[in-house]
Amino acid sequence: MAILRFQAVEKAQNRSRVSVEAPSNKVSDYYGINVFNEKTMKATISADMFKKLTDTIRKKQRISGDVADAVAAAMKSWAIAQGVTHYTHWFQPLTGTTAEKHDAFFDLSGDVGLFGNSEVMEKFKGSALAQQEPDASSFPSGGLRTTFEARGYTAWDPHSPAFIIDSNSSKTLCIPTIFVSYTGEALDYKAPLLKSVDLINKAATGVCELFDRDVKEVKATLGVEQEYFLIDRALFNSRPDLVMAGRTVFGHQPAKGQQLDDHYFGSIPSRVRAFMADFELEATKLGIPVRTRHNEVAPAQFECAPTFEEANLAVDHNLLLMDVMRKVSTRHKFKVLFHEKPFANLNGSGKHNNWALSTDTGINLLAPSSKPKENLQFLTFFINTIKAVHTNSKLLRASIASAGNDYRLGANEAPPAIMSVFIGSQLASVLEELEHNAEVIVEKGENLYMKLGIDKIPPVLLDNTDRNRTSPFAFTGNKFEFRAVGSSANCSSPMTILNTIVADQLIEFRKEVNEEMKKVPKKEMAIINVLRRYIASSKSVIFEGDGYSDDWVTEAKKRGLPNVKSTPRSLKAYIDEDVLAMFEKHGVMNRRESEARYEMFLENYMLNVQIESRMMGDLATNHVIPTAVKYQNTLIKNIKGLKELGIETESTETITKTIKDISHHISQIQTNVEAMTEARKEANNKESEERALLYDEKVKSFFDKIRYHVDKLELIVDDEDWPLTKYRELLMIR
Repeated sequence: MAILRFQAVEKAQNRSRVSVEAPSNKVSDYYGINVFNEKTMKATISADMFKKLTDTIRKKQRISGDVADAVAAAMKSWAIAQGVTHYTHWFQPLTGTTAEKHDAFFDLSGDVGLFGNSEVMEKFKGSALAQQEPDASSFPSGGLRTTFEARGYTAWDPHSPAFIIDSNSSKTLCIPTIFVSYTGEALDYKAPLLKSVDLINKAATGVCELFDRDVKEVKATLGVEQEYFLIDRALFNSRPDLVMAGRTVFGHQPAKGQQLDDHYFGSIPSRVRAFMADFELEATKLGIPVRTRHNEVAPAQFECAPTFEEANLAVDHNLLLMDVMRKVSTRHKFKVLFHEKPFANLNGSGKHNNWALSTDTGINLLAPSSKPKENLQFLTFFINTIKAVHTNSKLLRASIASAGNDYRLGANEAPPAIMSVFIGSQLASVLEELEHNAEVIVEKGENLYMKLGIDKIPPVLLDNTDRNRTSPFAFTGNKFEFRAVGSSANCSSPMTILNTIVADQLIEFRKEVNEEMKKVPKKEMAIINVLRRYIASSKSVIFEGDGYSDDWVTEAKKRGLPNVKSTPRSLKAYIDEDVLAMFEKHGVMNRRESEARYEMFLENYMLNVQIESRMMGDLATNHVIPTAVKYQNTLIKNIKGLKELGIETESTETITKTIKDISHHISQIQTNVEAMTEARKEANNKESEERALLYDEKVKSFFDKIRYHVDKLELIVDDEDWPLTKYRELLMIR
C-alpha cells in the first residue's frame, strides 16, 4: 500500500492541465444545443401539434397518441441528425442516483428472407416515448413489491425536456421520466415532486386570489448551490475507504487545513479551473444555467451554482450536472466527491436549496415590494412559510436525513439538526410590530398599511437581510435558503416536503381567512388577524443568532424545538400519523408510499454505515496493524542493537516508550474492531427499525475510538511505511 501511495503522489504531482476550448466566444451560440427544448420543438413539429401538446400539458391531461407520435418522430429525426444511436428513459429511483436503460433506434423490418432478416430501419414511436417497462426487481421498493414482481413503468415527463448525452463519442437521447410500480405506486423521487409542484400551485393560487385575481398559476422555483471536493484520481484510488465509502474513515488532520481561511474565494488552481470550464461547457450545451464558481472554505473544496429555474427542472438539472461533473472529471484525471463529510475536521459539503414562489404575472411572492398591498401579500406567504416550518420541523429534518449528512450537521460548519428560521433583524421587527399592534382601528381616510407598519418593508431588501450561514432555513431577501440539504442528496425529497407543508399551510390559511371575514368588515383586517395569530404561535422557530453555539441547543430545548441528531430517529417523521394523513389528503403520496420510503431510507442508512464499518475493519486489520507491527519490530531491533553495543542513552527510553505506545494503540484497535464486528452481527439479526438504530447507536459508537488510535499511529509510524495516502497529499496536490 505504501508503494501505491507514493506512486499516486508522483502521478498527481506530474499532471498537466487539460486544454478546453469553447465552440464559440458567445455562450448564446451553443446554450442548449443538446436539448430538445421549446425552440427546437417548434422548428420540428407542426404548429397544430405543438399547440395540442402545450394545451394538454397546461391542462394536465393525458397526451394523445397522435401528439406523442408527432413529438417522437421529431425527437428521433433531431437526435439522429446529431449522431445519436440510442435512447433511454432517464429516471430517479430511490437509490440516490439516476438510472437508464439504452435502446437502439434501429429495428428489424420483420421480413425474414432466405438468408435471414437483413433489412433494418430507424424506429421510435410515440408509445416508446410515453412509456417503457424497465425491470424494477433490483431497485429499492420498501415492500411495495416482492423480488419476483419485476414489472415497473417509466412514463414521460413532458415538463422536463429531453437531452443528448455525449459519452466517449457515443450519443444517447435521454428522456426524463417518472418511475412507478405495476400497481401505480411511485418508486422514484420525481413522481411525488411533480404532485407537490401541482399542489403548491393550486394552494398558492388560491391565496393569491385574495390579492390579485389575474394570477392563474404559481410555480415553485429553485436554485441549487452545489458544493464538492475535487482530488486527483490516482490519490483517490490509493484510498480504499474513499473508493468504497466515499469518505476517509482514517486520516490525521494536517498541520495546515482551513484555519487560515486562505482557500475561500481564493485563486482557482489552473487544473481545477480547466475542469470547471469543461463541465460548465457541457452543462451549457445541456441548457443548465451554471453562473457561479469559486473556492470553498476547505482545501480542495469548491462550489458551483446556477440561476433559479422551475423546481422540477432545477432538480433534473442538478442531477444531470452531478453526472456531467463525474464524467468530465475523468478527462482531467480528477475525482469529484459529493459526500457530505469526506474529510474529518474540515468543512463538509452542502447543497443549498434556494426556494421561492413565482406567479404567471411575474411576481415573486417572497419579494418585498414598494407597494403596500403587495407587501401584505408578501407577508402572507412569508409568515405562512415560517408557520409551515414550525409545524413540520421534524418532517423537514427527515427530508435531509442521510448517513453522510449526519456527519456534517452541527459540525461547526453546517446548520445544526435543529430546524430554525432566520429572517433578519428588520423583518423580525416588522413581525414583532404586526403581532403586538393588536386592535387596529382605521378612521376614514387613514392608511391601513401605514398603521400596521407594512409600508416600512420596502427598505428590507437583499442588502438588509444577512445570510446567516449558521441557519438551516434562512430568508435571504427574496427567497428562503434551505442550507441543511446534503451535497449528495436528490433535491426532490426536501423540495417535495417543503412544497407540501407550505401548500398545506396555505390551504388552512385560506380557510381561516374565510372564517375571519365573517367577523370583520375588511378583507385586509381578516388577513392581518390570521397572520397575527400565526406569528404568535410560530415565533419560537425564528432565531437570529449563532446556530453553531451550544447556547442555541439549550435555548432551542427551552423553546420546545426538536433536536433529532440521527437519521434513524429523524426518519420516523415519515410515518407520523399526521404526516401520513397530510400526504394522503393532498395526493402527494399514499400511506404505502410513505411507509415504503421510511423502510428504504432506513435500509440505505444501515447499509452505508455497514460499508464504513467493514471498511474500517479491513483497513485497520489488514493495512494499519501490520504496518505498525513492522515498524515496531524495526524499533525493537534498533534497541537490541544499541544494547549489544553497550549504548544506553535517553533515546533508548524514548524508543521503548514509542514501542509501548504502538502496542497500546494496536491493542485498542483490535479490541474495538472485534467489538464493532460483534455489534454489527447483533444488529443484523434485528428487524429494520431496530437494526438501523443499533447501527447508529452501537456500531457507529466504535468509529471514533478506532479512528483515534489509527490516527495516532499515523503520527508515530515512519512516513515511508505508512500505507494510507495522507490528508496533506489528498488535499494539497491538485
